[in-house]
Amino acid sequence: MSTTETGSIPAVAAENAAPQRADGIDPRGMRVIWLLLVAAFVAILNETTMGIAIPHLNTDLGLPPELGQWMTSAFMLTMAVVIPTTGFMLVRFTTRQVFLAAMISFTLGTLICLVAPGFTMLLVGRVVQAAGTGVMMPLLMTTIMNVVPARSRGRMMGRVGLVISLAPAIGPTLSGAVLETLSWRWLFGIVLPIAIIALAVGAKWMLNLGETTHAPIDVLSIVLSALAFGGIVFGLSQFGGHGEGAAGSAAMGWTIMAVGVVGLALFVWRQLVLQKKDDALLDMRVFRSGNFVISVVIMAVVAFSMFGTFSLLPLYLQDVVGLDSLQAGLVLLPGSLLMGILGPVMGRIYDARGPRTLLLPGTILIAVAMFVYASLGEHTPLPLLIVVQTGMSLGLAASFTPLFSASLGSLERRFYSHGSAALNTLQQVAGATGTALLIAIYSSALHAGEQQGLSAAVAGLPGARSAFLIAAIIATATVVLALFVRKPADQEPGFHGGH
Repeated sequence: MSTTETGSIPAVAAENAAPQRADGIDPRGMRVIWLLLVAAFVAILNETTMGIAIPHLNTDLGLPPELGQWMTSAFMLTMAVVIPTTGFMLVRFTTRQVFLAAMISFTLGTLICLVAPGFTMLLVGRVVQAAGTGVMMPLLMTTIMNVVPARSRGRMMGRVGLVISLAPAIGPTLSGAVLETLSWRWLFGIVLPIAIIALAVGAKWMLNLGETTHAPIDVLSIVLSALAFGGIVFGLSQFGGHGEGAAGSAAMGWTIMAVGVVGLALFVWRQLVLQKKDDALLDMRVFRSGNFVISVVIMAVVAFSMFGTFSLLPLYLQDVVGLDSLQAGLVLLPGSLLMGILGPVMGRIYDARGPRTLLLPGTILIAVAMFVYASLGEHTPLPLLIVVQTGMSLGLAASFTPLFSASLGSLERRFYSHGSAALNTLQQVAGATGTALLIAIYSSALHAGEQQGLSAAVAGLPGARSAFLIAAIIATATVVLALFVRKPADQEPGFHGGH
């Protein structure tokens, strides 16, 4: 049976406590949250700059496209392996230890990428980066749950929504601007000093929050987790190819996914055994909360729609509508910026009115936008595309904050870290599923049409419509589920802080 001790200085008595802000948040905890928000923003910004840069990397390093794609595939695969372990890490090690380890990993990976002489070292750098990035969002969410009073969590989670919305909006635009005038190395050269500053500030100001345990590290659980989530995500990445190797890639994808599913079953079994001693890598008791389960299912569907659409839409805009990469990015930019700006606003509404006021219209907007996309053609006016994408982004903004807050707020305090790990893991897998499925449907129709002599615009349109229609039908389920999400009973956090 594992024993528990405080992570650092125990919570002080009320009369000696640090002065509280008007929202009830300890100023020391708020400082930690801001530091984590900045670190998460930098990590996600880096993640989203690489997609546009891959063609430049392929040219500069003389790589075939399927090899260059590993710059994003390896990153996503590493994230899928790391995130499930964060539930254990955040209770086994102190907040300060986890943050510094993650930022050192991210900073070191960025440096390796900056000076990499070739593909192999660049790939190593991306893996090291991803190992740090995968920790940031679970660490941020768990810290908010432990530090922020229940009445103010929506507003704080709204800031998390701002980070995960604004960074992907800025990333591709920043990447495109840099690549127009500078080398791809500057994508890492710009991020590196920001990462170093965040690491230095964190080394000085990061506090230890919450409690730690002496639970032993179960190596078998780590292996099964990597096999399960890594296998599923990597298997999904094999779909959507074309040409002579498409059938082989699809067969490999199904095989790897089957291995991943078996690994997942064994991983769950292992956690059920270990959680009886409170030693689980990812405690399955988080799924005993019906509110948590419903919220996570909705989040997974939303992630499926968002990542799938954000991956497919640029292809549709360039192949079918005929826009260049800059124009395609500008279609996505207004909605993404709006989604980020509205994050804190949505948080205030959640705190005052609960989740259904936001979730119901939010999920409706997402489903309607997907159905509209399913009816578009090659001559669809550009302003309409911007309006539809902005409407979908508004729906996403109205969904993220209540889902983050209601899901984790439904758990006992000791399960916050495991709930955050489960939420982020399923979000990652759902996003990979959405990307793989929508791109596979689109690519299949596009290349079948091209083999018949059709232009890309004519060949790609049926595939895009079919992909968006499937996503729309799946998204419709969230409208019904949104009716069952409730605001959890208030659970006020305690603060444990120290240097």
